[in-house]
Amino acid sequence: MRRDTLVFTAAGVLFGLVVGYMAASWDVVPRPAVAGAVAPAPAPRAVASAKPAANPDEVKALESLAARQPNDVSVRVELGNLHMDAQRWDEAIRWYREALALDPARPDVATDLGACLVSAGNPAAALAEFEKVLRAMPDYKNALYNKGIALMQLGRPAEAAAAWEELLRRHPDDPQLQGLKARIEQVRAAAPAGGK
Repeated sequence: MRRDTLVFTAAGVLFGLVVGYMAASWDVVPRPAVAGAVAPAPAPRAVASAKPAANPDEVKALESLAARQPNDVSVRVELGNLHMDAQRWDEAIRWYREALALDPARPDVATDLGACLVSAGNPAAALAEFEKVLRAMPDYKNALYNKGIALMQLGRPAEAAAAWEELLRRHPDDPQLQGLKARIEQVRAAAPAGGK
């Protein structure tokens, strides 16, 4: 295996762990309560070795509510969140897309959709979601960070580092971003000369 392949693989694993930590601690837009449903306990979005189980009764109740209330965005977001927490990427993607079809002006939902697309192995589609969010809200921290993750998975480390540098420029005093500068330097040092 080539050295640069090993470096990119190691960097990808490291960034995956970091994004899991950051996603678990960033709840930028509070999730609205779903009328008539049991509120779930907050669960971290960090990647675990085994898929955490979603409460099947809660999922069934929310799906029933979604069927009865076809224009309810919040129930679809909550279903997406439950499936994301359980690492059921395809189901999370489905529910986030339904929520965005009803309310496309939700950067939190679009960013979660993008994160699920990255986890499902579709970083190109994820990058498109993050860029949509960033066109509307250039300072949106989660989208800027996740854009770098998608770019890393697409084999574009220089662009990923540039996205993270922009994140640091826009949020210079954010304590959640401590250590990101060192990671950017690692990515730049590992990137081939003239790399993307």
